[in-house]
Amino acid sequence: MISNDNLKEIYRSMHLDSAVSDYCLEIEEGLKSRFEEIDRVAEYNQMKVLAAMQKEKVSEGCFYESTGYGYNDEGRDTLERVYASVFHTEDALVRSQITCGTHALTIALSGNLRPGDELLSPVGKPYDTLEGVIGIRPETGSLAEYGVSYRQVELKADGSFDYPAIRAAINEKTKVITIQRSKGYLPRPTFSVSQIGELIAFCKSVKPDVICMVDNCYGEFVETIEPTDVGADMCVGSLIKNPGGGLAPIGGYIVGRADCIERAACRLTAPGLGKELGASLGVNRSFFQGLFLSPTVTASALKSAIFAANIYESLGFKCVPDKDESRHDIIQAVILGSAEGVIAFCKGIQAAAPVDSYVTPEPWAMPGYDCDVIMAAGAFVSGSSIELSADGPVKPPYAVYFQGGLTWPHGKFGIMMSLQKMWEKGLVTL
Repeated sequence: MISNDNLKEIYRSMHLDSAVSDYCLEIEEGLKSRFEEIDRVAEYNQMKVLAAMQKEKVSEGCFYESTGYGYNDEGRDTLERVYASVFHTEDALVRSQITCGTHALTIALSGNLRPGDELLSPVGKPYDTLEGVIGIRPETGSLAEYGVSYRQVELKADGSFDYPAIRAAINEKTKVITIQRSKGYLPRPTFSVSQIGELIAFCKSVKPDVICMVDNCYGEFVETIEPTDVGADMCVGSLIKNPGGGLAPIGGYIVGRADCIERAACRLTAPGLGKELGASLGVNRSFFQGLFLSPTVTASALKSAIFAANIYESLGFKCVPDKDESRHDIIQAVILGSAEGVIAFCKGIQAAAPVDSYVTPEPWAMPGYDCDVIMAAGAFVSGSSIELSADGPVKPPYAVYFQGGLTWPHGKFGIMMSLQKMWEKGLVTL
């Protein structure tokens, strides 16, 4: 039997001090009941995905690649039916031609908005990279350049929805309402599926024909239901996050109403072509297998996030969510209060990686952001944030955003290494 002493021995060989491992292993002991509940949710979602694959008769033939135009790609079309079944929607668009989550959101928005329409965010400022898409920050090809206006309603001080202000903001021009489920680079709460459902119901009570779109990035399979189960007309995400299970090498998805998906597909390809084109180029197997694994991979990431919150909150740092809160995405924000803390944390995550562990991450001026950003990720898929990763803008309040971990043991080790680097710099006292 492997004991804690055996673990500590191999941890020491991996440059983890015994003071750090002792501190962390003691905290882990108190988390077993929470981890059991996460495993139950994962089992439910695993059965949901399995049932969808069986219903749509996934076969070995679905893994064959197509090239060129991609006409009659049975694997691609079957995968989209599986996604529609998992998310309980009329249709789905799941493509390797979607380069990232921001691209998927852009396709969904630009496909369903027309000149003179207005886009409303009732949850405050969207994620940084969407500012250029919308035109909050002027960029070539933004929605603003095509005559789409935008307004937002700030959240209340406690992070809840300002319903009177939302009612006042919805008008005859409001065509699409975008709801970002996760926090992005803001230390605000992530919204539960139930909260999102209440917001959608309210918006539709004010304007029944408004399209409600949810940015579901980082939220898939954290709960047993998804935003499309509570009224979302479209739900959008990236395959190099939760639903790709760490195997998808690229891609994004949009699920929802058939008319919304068709308009998005015509924006991805061309009017009149829609979903008929788009060769799979040999990625179907990874997409199917990644989706199959995603409930348990998401569970590992959740355990890692809860572990991080319990460790850092015990050391006096503010965590969002805190160590006891319910979870609605895989992201853990830790307010470290200094640039040195953010950098040391990220160096620890990088040092724990299976790929590029010898690399030292440094802040830099990444495209789409208004300040230097540091990112740590030694991933098998470049930029895959379902794999162990941490990042953050190097500006007040100096928060680091940790997510991922394809396996719980790796996520656990990554958090311990982040603490090791903080301890070495004298930023924490154990």
